[in-house]
Amino acid sequence: MIEFRFVVGDLARTSFAYSPLQEAVYSLRCWRDPARYPHQRPWLRRLAPAFRRQDTELLTALIAPSMWVPDFMTPRPERPRPVFAQQLTALGTTPPHVLAADFGAAYANHPMPPVVREGLTDPAALLDRVTGALAAYWHDCLAPDWWPRVHTILESDLAHRGKVLAEEGAGSLFASLDPRLDWNGEVLTLVKKLDRHPWPEADIQIGGRGLVIIPTMFALGAHTNIDPSLPPILCYPARGRATISETPPPATGEALTRLLGAPRARILHLLREPASTTELAHRLAVTPGAVSQHLSVLYDAGLLTRARSGRSVRYARSELGERLCGPS
Repeated sequence: MIEFRFVVGDLARTSFAYSPLQEAVYSLRCWRDPARYPHQRPWLRRLAPAFRRQDTELLTALIAPSMWVPDFMTPRPERPRPVFAQQLTALGTTPPHVLAADFGAAYANHPMPPVVREGLTDPAALLDRVTGALAAYWHDCLAPDWWPRVHTILESDLAHRGKVLAEEGAGSLFASLDPRLDWNGEVLTLVKKLDRHPWPEADIQIGGRGLVIIPTMFALGAHTNIDPSLPPILCYPARGRATISETPPPATGEALTRLLGAPRARILHLLREPASTTELAHRLAVTPGAVSQHLSVLYDAGLLTRARSGRSVRYARSELGERLCGPS
């Protein structure tokens, strides 16, 4: 049993957030035990070639056989919607002695794999390898397509929880996160029965630190840190996580025009081959200034890349822009 003890004002300081870093780390659970996450299987098949090019020896070792994760890998978000790159930079400042303690706790009932056991002889080097492996995994596997979909689900979940809290109160909110949660107005109790790997009992004093509640795609029930002395968090299964396997219909030319407007849709189609502002202006018979404004919007939306070539800047479709346009 885990108990979160609230004092006056603690409930008012309770907040929701999601964590791209946590989702990246927790997603590694799928590669260790795909059967637990059937809704992720279409993504696993799609991402498998890219994942095989990663530092898989280390990445899979970040998840213990119990599915526990070292606490330093999933720090409490400092704001509701953190940025992965900033979280990863902060992760890289973890004190070396923390790695041994947290890996030891995660692997308490299992032998550590050699890559971790040997890596802990030089914790700083191991931490560098961990952050490098996560950066590559995020860039190659998650950021292009998977994270935008997950981001939408998590945002929808937060909107729903806010509505429940406003309309039905804290008791209904906590019950909606996990039926094993019970709120009596002062203590939030999580009773974990029949778990294959029971969580250690804990009596967590919120004590003015605030409780941060975090949805995740990779939880079968509510849970918290292994170390109860850390700033308190409560993770829970995100609402609608099964919809991750739904594949949206391909965009049509007409749909793209409705989305972007005719001028920007035409520019995106013209950029099947890289071109400069001047070249596009000539082909469209408009001023370079007008084209530049559209290019700026498309670039800021992540649909274009740009690179300097001599005195001009050449634009091309990004991977997202290619997918949005579909087959040329």
